[in-house]
This record gives sequence, C-alpha cells and structure tokens, in this order.
Amino acid sequence: MIQFDQVEKKYPDGTQAVQQLDLIIKKGEFFVLIGPSGCGKTTTLKMINRLIPISDGTLRIDGKKISEFDIHELRWNIGYVLQQIALFPHMTIAENIAVVPEMRKWNRSKISRRVDELLEMVGLDPSVYRNRKPSELSGGQQQRIGVIRALAADPEVILMDEPFSALDPISREKLQDDLLELQRKIQKTIVFVTHDMKEAIKLGDRLCVMKDGKVVQIGTPEEIIEHPANDFVKSFIGSHDRIEGRKVKEVAVQFPIGLKEGRTISAGAPISEALQLLAETDVLIIEENGQLIGSVTRETIIQFLAGEVRA
Repeated sequence: MIQFDQVEKKYPDGTQAVQQLDLIIKKGEFFVLIGPSGCGKTTTLKMINRLIPISDGTLRIDGKKISEFDIHELRWNIGYVLQQIALFPHMTIAENIAVVPEMRKWNRSKISRRVDELLEMVGLDPSVYRNRKPSELSGGQQQRIGVIRALAADPEVILMDEPFSALDPISREKLQDDLLELQRKIQKTIVFVTHDMKEAIKLGDRLCVMKDGKVVQIGTPEEIIEHPANDFVKSFIGSHDRIEGRKVKEVAVQFPIGLKEGRTISAGAPISEALQLLAETDVLIIEENGQLIGSVTRETIIQFLAGEVRA
C-alpha cells in the first residue's frame, strides 16, 4: 500500500506542483493518475521513488516512510517505465533486462531463467530476441522490453510514466491489452500516468483526476463517467452525454465458455443498470424478445466506454 498524507511539492521559485495530497493506493491495484499537462501527476509519481523529494507531508510504502528506506533498495524494489524507453543501445536485450538483478547480485543461472520467463510472458521468443540489440526491434517491441525490465527483480510496485504515448495507435492499443493481461497474471501495484482519458478508463481499477496540483476526483472508471465531480471532470471526459442512454445490447459479447445460466438483463436496459448489477455478479446474460443474445461483464463495459470518451 502507498499512502500520501498531506504531501506537498514546492519549488524554490514558489511553484506549488502538488498541494496537500491525501491518497491511498491499494496493494495490487492498477491506479491511474490523469489530468492536463502541468497538473502534478508526474511529480506525484516521481515522489514515490524519491526521484523528486517531497517538500512537506508524509509518504509511506507498506507503512514505512520512504525517507527511511535506503535509496538504492527503494528504487530496486520499484520498477520504473518511461515514455523514453531508454534501453542501453550497446547491450543485448538479455543484458538490458538483467541490469537490476545483477545489481542485486542474483546468480547467473537465476538471471538467465528470469530473462527467458519475462520474454515469454510478453510473447517474445527468447531464442530469437535475447541476443538482439534494441535497434533491431520495433518501437512496440522495445517498449515491451522496457516493461519487463521493470519487472526483472520482481518488485511489488511498478511506476509507469506515459509509457505508450510515443507509439502509433495500433501499437499503443496492443500494448495496453498486453499490459492488462500481464497484470492479471502478476497482480502488482501499478501507478500509471497518462493525459489520455480513453487509456485511463481502459486500464485503471481507479482513476485520480488532478488539476493544478490537487486531486479533483478519485473513483472507478464507471463512477467518474457516470458521476463526474464537477464541470472540469465532465469537460475532461468530454463524452458523458453521449454515454447516457446507451443500451446494454450495444455491449453484448459472446457467452463465456461453459456458461449455461445466470442472472439476466434486458437488452434495452441502460448501461448504468448493468454496472449496478455487476457489482454483485461477474457476468450478466442479455435477453431480448425471449432469446439469449449474449453476455456482458464489467470489463466489456469499460472497453466500450473507453471507446466512447475523447482520446
């Protein structure tokens, strides 16, 4: 768990980048910091691993003040993925991934197994990619390496600062899907910065909308879309009115394998009703004119909503 208690960041010129930040990020949560440029989201992220020192307040990880950690141990135990992939060009892919495990003095065989495990995890054949140089990979492949390098020493916390914003739309969407699938397997605490509401809604368990160094609203994607806290949040989402009135039928997908029966919902019911019911069950079966036409889950609704908000 990461806890901010009245945390502030003020620079010598008087700029107040973050103001009185009270925030709890739960263990295993995919937590997204979002807001316009200059709102303090990247500063907030970088204070977690002490790349930026806090000016006031207290920041704890698992109950321990970050100031009490050895700086090297703190950063070794927190993975970090940047927009600028920053792979070492003269090193092979395997050597890039092995940087932190080597600093932590893992033995060679353990490092080799970990490199292969991580490459396989993101669909890159170790026999093909471990000895290649970064220049031999596409931008999307390089960013995959950036993600798994952050995972190499098996940290509990991963910080990601707009990691996909420099990629083309197709590569970006594919990496978002890959990251969601990866998170299902590894269940790390991920703190992710983006200015893209569509990306935030697709990825986040909870979103923290920031403006002028302050938290404006924290909630699940559904809560923020359905109940924006103020006009700023509503404007930033940009599509709440288009989502209102949409029907469950629009988000119907095929039945999950093995699903025979379950709770049903009318195809003409509003999406908001489905979201309320999905707080109590994992999947709803959609019924229209006495026929079962498909199913819906929280995830399929989030994917739909992500496609509806302004990029």
